[in-house]
Amino acid sequence: MKLATNKQAVLIGLLLIVVAISAAYLKPTKKLADSMPAVNLEKMIPAQFGEWYTDPVVLEPIISPDRKILLSKLYAQTLNRSYLDGHGTRIMLSIAYGGDQSDEMQVHRPELCYTAQGFQVERDRLDNLPTKFGSLPIKRLFAVQGLRAEPITYWITVGDKAVVLKGMEQKLAQLRYGLTGKVPDGMLVRVSSISADDQDAYRIQDDFVREMLAAMSKEDRARIAGRFEG
Repeated sequence: MKLATNKQAVLIGLLLIVVAISAAYLKPTKKLADSMPAVNLEKMIPAQFGEWYTDPVVLEPIISPDRKILLSKLYAQTLNRSYLDGHGTRIMLSIAYGGDQSDEMQVHRPELCYTAQGFQVERDRLDNLPTKFGSLPIKRLFAVQGLRAEPITYWITVGDKAVVLKGMEQKLAQLRYGLTGKVPDGMLVRVSSISADDQDAYRIQDDFVREMLAAMSKEDRARIAGRFEG
């Protein structure tokens, strides 16, 4: 009995060594971003398109100094803009780009960020945003802080694909690149507005996203929203 137990311990030990060696050997080292044109969010995102134009007033949440440090480590670039249309409707656009989407550096989802800033995320659901280029997998949130209600639409890309934001999909997308020896880059694109009517807000946000993507070059659109199928 004791001999069997010792053999089992040895086998487990050997298995752990094999796993450790394999993990070290397969760990991706080449960043996908290094082989692609440099990202410049200011130039990639049009300042004006359709009825939308950039407003100099940007409504940004207050972020604690320690969280700013964390975000600066996670993201190589960020862009925050407010857009207005001819009716005075305001859309807030926030984009964060990270050149390293490994386990330690992957983008943080807005659910966590809003909660950390004192919001309550009362509702969230997966959805698809149809565009003339294809369907974009997105997530809808409805966050509340006091009298401020903020419907939110966002998506995340890993490499050249927007990922379905459920289960292990984001992790699996990373692993697919890892098996090729590459570390993917990634984007988090968030669109939000101040409104208690979330359904109307989502409709306007969808139109905003469609017009923004249509106003971009094919290459820039692929970096922001991933490459659509077909």
